[in-house]
Amino acid sequence: MRRKALLGIGALAVAGLLGGCAFGGGGTATSSTPEGPVTLTFQSLAYQDSTVAATKEIVDSWNADNPDIQVDLVQGSWDNVHDQLVTQFQGGTAPDIIHDESSDILGFANQGYLADIGPYLSDDVKSAVSDDVWETVTTSDGKIVAAPTLLQTYVAFANTDAFAAAGVEVPTGDELTWDDLQADAKQLTSGGNFGVGWGLKQPTAAVMNTALGFGGTFFDVSDDGSATISVGEPELAVPEKIHAMAYDDASLDPVTLTQSGSDVLPGFLGGKYAMYIGGNFLAQQITESAPDGFNWTVLPPLAGSDGPVQAANPQTMSVSAQSKYPEQAAKFIDYFMGADNQAKLAQGDWLIPTSSAARDVVAEQTADTPVWAPILATGEDLSGAPFQKASNYPQWKDQYATPGLQQYFANSISLDDLSKQLTDGWDSIG
Repeated sequence: MRRKALLGIGALAVAGLLGGCAFGGGGTATSSTPEGPVTLTFQSLAYQDSTVAATKEIVDSWNADNPDIQVDLVQGSWDNVHDQLVTQFQGGTAPDIIHDESSDILGFANQGYLADIGPYLSDDVKSAVSDDVWETVTTSDGKIVAAPTLLQTYVAFANTDAFAAAGVEVPTGDELTWDDLQADAKQLTSGGNFGVGWGLKQPTAAVMNTALGFGGTFFDVSDDGSATISVGEPELAVPEKIHAMAYDDASLDPVTLTQSGSDVLPGFLGGKYAMYIGGNFLAQQITESAPDGFNWTVLPPLAGSDGPVQAANPQTMSVSAQSKYPEQAAKFIDYFMGADNQAKLAQGDWLIPTSSAARDVVAEQTADTPVWAPILATGEDLSGAPFQKASNYPQWKDQYATPGLQQYFANSISLDDLSKQLTDGWDSIG
């Protein structure tokens, strides 16, 4: 999505727009003492019917049990959440409880717009989430500015009948290397059908998240969020693999690189693509849209030279620094992070809970749905990535990384050109 350059150390921060905040810099919040029942606004970005219903159920349950702290659920959108929050923070109208993702929130935190909710989260909630995931929502001075909720990973879905027809064994085990993915894709390509379809109309998140499998970090980030960029072989390994499959092997349909994941899905369900790569949440659409008799599975986690590592970029729940009642808002978030609640949300979106206790609940409740096991397995090797703490990342992503990768995947620029565009783009804003 289009994002404004708020996250830099620019005019907005210099203009002192934090004047109306209760506190700044992610400092510890001090709640006003309520004289009566408190009403909090919760801006949710849930959009699939099942997840919207699960979110409403959680809010209704909280409200029934907490008459003095009522939560008013309002709908936001992933399509414009950043720009909407910019406007809300500027105007002093930000919701008390904010749904977003870790790669977007730390810039806001660095400018003082988000509360430190660490003091209000229970030990059970803190211990259920790995240190690596907590790191993605923790500022350089140790303040927790969000609770990480659900995780997305990139997985390979497989049409098992297409594998059988081509005489190719369906991969099993703990991981699927990119080389093996490419080799299988070659064998599965024939008669106008391709081994792989991958909707990469918006390619940056997929590349940044999977680059860690090759040790590609892109950025070296300082405590204040400023960063230097390095684009070398590890950072370019994933784009190079994708490009080679599309243009050297012709095993990945290059048309799909210009499409969204949902645009490519009918081709997978119709047999045009034996494998379909995308976010694990697409499993819900496959489940709902697959024709009768369509047999599919999720392959082991994609692995580079450093293993099946991907960036943890969780969805998040934060408290606005402008909230009059940050302690009460954080208490709701602590409740929202409960294992049963996270399991409901995860199954609604086919996402992975950050909480180990919630993952156990999902595993138990989905034992009769075999594809859930490999999806949950992809959440075991997630790590924080430097780009999540680079203040100007959203601007660089939209203005330089996305168009550069789109040009490379369209075969209109070279790998060296891509490296230069990524580097020069960052240097121009970093």
